[in-house]
Amino acid sequence: MLPLPPFAWIAPRTLQAALDALAAAPDETLVLAGGTDVLPNLKRGLHQPRRVLGLGRVAELGHLEPRDGGLWLGAGVTLERLATDPRTAAWFPALAAAAAAAATPQLRRMGTLGGNLCLDTRCAFYDQSAFWRDALHHCLKTTGDTCHVVPGGKRCVAALAADTPAPLIAYQAEIELRSTRGVRRLPLATFYGGDGARNHVRARDELVTGVHVPAPSPELESAYVKLRARQAVDFPLLSVAAAVSASDVRVVVAALGPRPRLVRLSAGAAALAAARPLSPPAIDAIASAAAAQCHPLASLGAEQWRAERVAPTVRRALTTLVLSTTEP
Repeated sequence: MLPLPPFAWIAPRTLQAALDALAAAPDETLVLAGGTDVLPNLKRGLHQPRRVLGLGRVAELGHLEPRDGGLWLGAGVTLERLATDPRTAAWFPALAAAAAAAATPQLRRMGTLGGNLCLDTRCAFYDQSAFWRDALHHCLKTTGDTCHVVPGGKRCVAALAADTPAPLIAYQAEIELRSTRGVRRLPLATFYGGDGARNHVRARDELVTGVHVPAPSPELESAYVKLRARQAVDFPLLSVAAAVSASDVRVVVAALGPRPRLVRLSAGAAALAAARPLSPPAIDAIASAAAAQCHPLASLGAEQWRAERVAPTVRRALTTLVLSTTEP
């Protein structure tokens, strides 16, 4: 059994106390919410913090409530609560489905929305023990200067294999970040970047405090489809979130690289997608656009299979929406 490394444990009871503690030594502090991903990574020696800031006692992060004309989801809300909350299921069913598809019941009771949004990126050459990594030589994501996936590569291609970002981006959610310096909100789609070594813009002295999802239009339909090696426990090898309203089609493909990708439609595909319900040619055009834009990196393996599944998975998500709107 791999032991935890030594560290100082900090467990504030208020959000302000948490922000003050983080501001005192941001470069030496690792933030922990439910710990379902952080604790195994600590045991593997992937992080070597002097301090660990536990947020489990900060009640302010656990709010899930209507706010600002939409729904506020605190960073401390558990995945199980997201999956079972009636308002989330009614307004944002793709998000509820994504939360329900994450990990196992035990992990969903511990894992949080904030932790899932900030999930460390994954790679077959990174998610290993310290002994294994020492034997191979360290990579760009740790302390080395080599990418074992892309020889000669200068950017880490570790993939974000989280479930909740794709539907939240499809719903045009905003993420809130707080520090002792102030508060900022930004579209969740801009939170992620293309470097797997550090794929988000959260500064080291900031905490993710929650996500605001605008109220859906009455006709909005959405779906989430996840492909994985096993139908339980596993991270996604490919996930697709689709949200279709009277005026817009938003398809987000995730788990192929460091950030989820919002599919861009050509003028021709957009014209086809403007009609309701979506026609088979429109669905095919959107699926083809996704396949052309979304290319899996080799960091999680099975890249050829994953590439071949992009178009069918997008087609499956959109067809599900069409069937749900046309059933008597």
